[in-house]
Amino acid sequence: MKQKVGTTIEHLTSQVLKLLQRRPTDSFRYAEITSLLGLQSESEKRALRKVLHHLAETEIIQRVKGKGYRYISKPSRIIGRLSVTKQGTGIVEAEGGEVARVFIPHRFLGTALDGDRVRVALFAEPSSRRAEGSSREEMPEGEIVEVLERGRSQIVGTMEKSHGFFFVVPDNTRLTRNVYIPRAHTKGARPGEKVVAELMEWNSTELNPEGRIVEVLGKAGDPHVEILSVAREHNLPLAFPRDVCAEAKAIPESIPEEEIRLRRDLRNLLTFTIDPEDAKDFDDAVSLEVLDGGRMVLGVHIADVSYYVREGSALDREAFRRGTSVYLPTTVIPMLPEKLSNNLCSLRQGEDRLTYSVLMEVNKEGRVISYEIVRTIIRSRRRFTYEEVQKIIETGKGRVQSSVERDFAETIQRMHELSQVLLKKRLREGSIDFESAEAAFRFDDRGYPVEIIKKRRTEATSLIEEFMLLANKTVAEHINRIRRGGEAKPFVYRVHDVPDHEKLRELANYVKQFGFRLHVDGGTSSRSLQRLIEQVRGSEVEELINEVAIRSMAKAVYSPNNIGHYGLGFSHYTQFTSPIRRYPDLLVHRLLTEYQQGMSAARVRQWMDRLDELCKHASAMEQNALEAERQAVRVMQVEFMKRHIGDVFAGMISGVTSYGIFVEITDLLIEGMVHVRDMEDDYYVYDEKQYALVGRRTKREYRLGSRVMVRVVSVDVERRQVTLALVEE
Repeated sequence: MKQKVGTTIEHLTSQVLKLLQRRPTDSFRYAEITSLLGLQSESEKRALRKVLHHLAETEIIQRVKGKGYRYISKPSRIIGRLSVTKQGTGIVEAEGGEVARVFIPHRFLGTALDGDRVRVALFAEPSSRRAEGSSREEMPEGEIVEVLERGRSQIVGTMEKSHGFFFVVPDNTRLTRNVYIPRAHTKGARPGEKVVAELMEWNSTELNPEGRIVEVLGKAGDPHVEILSVAREHNLPLAFPRDVCAEAKAIPESIPEEEIRLRRDLRNLLTFTIDPEDAKDFDDAVSLEVLDGGRMVLGVHIADVSYYVREGSALDREAFRRGTSVYLPTTVIPMLPEKLSNNLCSLRQGEDRLTYSVLMEVNKEGRVISYEIVRTIIRSRRRFTYEEVQKIIETGKGRVQSSVERDFAETIQRMHELSQVLLKKRLREGSIDFESAEAAFRFDDRGYPVEIIKKRRTEATSLIEEFMLLANKTVAEHINRIRRGGEAKPFVYRVHDVPDHEKLRELANYVKQFGFRLHVDGGTSSRSLQRLIEQVRGSEVEELINEVAIRSMAKAVYSPNNIGHYGLGFSHYTQFTSPIRRYPDLLVHRLLTEYQQGMSAARVRQWMDRLDELCKHASAMEQNALEAERQAVRVMQVEFMKRHIGDVFAGMISGVTSYGIFVEITDLLIEGMVHVRDMEDDYYVYDEKQYALVGRRTKREYRLGSRVMVRVVSVDVERRQVTLALVEE
């Protein structure tokens, strides 16, 4: 059922389930349920029919012929994937069935590790819970009784020695047991070095897992070694296999004439790229032609990676395995070998390149009147950086005032105007305009961070963002239009589900502390969230609330089933514009080509059989890459702070717990902890509802969002922690 139906349906669903759960062996007819729930109005009775139909369809309740409805008893055992929380407890995501998630207390984890596929025995549900009829969703609890498949075979950590025994302390805090290393399997590693340990066995909770060292990375605490350990922890491959390198090397540098004749030749069109200053893989180029009546033809030209990376090849298998390029502060781990990513596929200035182009005729209101999706060949006339384009937008002038430069400047100005029209239209139609700053670094010649730069969205970055969004949306809508008779068409959508209602309630309570409002009764539309974003814009807590709001959202994923994109407010959306660095975009290019050439029924079946697996893998690789990038940024942030021990900074309280407060140093985007044990001026009480620590004697409050001054006390690069102390202003 759609969330838009609102709290009446939600409340009614809860009431029906409570009734049937209390008497799981009994069946109830529709009239009995109506009477027992005290429903009188016709609208309530119609809603009940919808609820019963939905619960039966989703097999939460069972319809018994001639006897009505009854609750389906939960299975006693389930299989799923374990995630260990920071508190050391576990949550198992079940593989189908009625039970979706199971909570595992720490003492019942057995020999399972984070990421393992496990079998869980469910505990009996307390009768008190049923009697109380708690409205809060509660996970059933259970015990892991079998590890079916290890989620990892290797563990990255620091080698230590105690009383003659060697062991590895895992970097991953979700791995709660150290790994014992027999002396014969240390591979010469010394205490204090980062290592990769391979698990050998772990059969008893009375003992620690046993392993052997397979790689010594270097001295723990060295930022370069820590970055390498992040890559190893996330299984990021730093080199390409030989067969992949050989296949890439064999690809000709020149484009065959027969291939050029098959494509639309756009080499005379004024196209150019706009990218970060340090970019080397140029996925996309843009063009703009002005027509009569305020109409324009916007061209988005994307590297045609599918021409070079053929389905089933060694290059394709490796690209699928990697799923995405990973951008760490000091290096890039590409999805494709350099010959492709930085050369043959990259839309480099002055060189002929094969592309897939979306040519969209757009009116002055920003609506796409018509479009073409066609394979082309282009020649980028100029490689612009975001900084150069921003300067042109702000001044209307290029770097050199030749006639050619003036042509670029005029086109960029028109592009900027169009992008602003598209942005306003998108927001009117339900997109949420989250904006968050990112940390970038300037390094010395040894690769150590000497400056943290706070990167924000500019009009130049917004220009490219709007054009890519429009191209992706147009491609997804195109696939929807070519469906015939409602038949399923294999495709890769980028989908974003509606947020969990309970998380939105928590967000509403959170922002209320700062005097802002988010309406959640009756369901929350994306427009409500956008109104919240507009309320906080320009305030001291804008970045904090944006970040918390983003965490309240569901994760966007790849899927063959289109449910729309909640955050963008689009009914159809895909990702088509970055095939050099994202495998799903490469799949979209292949599917478009097959549709244009005529996809056979056999190929439709082949795609449908494997597309779900491809999408799940791509989504998992994307999340893995994002987590690796976050951890690597944290390494460099903490390394930077080593040079500032004793220095005082302005910050904002970004989190409050019973054991201390988290403070984000505003200009550096670095978060550190002020421990309660170090706050010796008073005894502090934790006010959970007010998100505050309150001094019992002084009544001094340290509340979420408050501005404070802090001194850097200590830094631990290995644990990626910064310890702070409060300073009186």
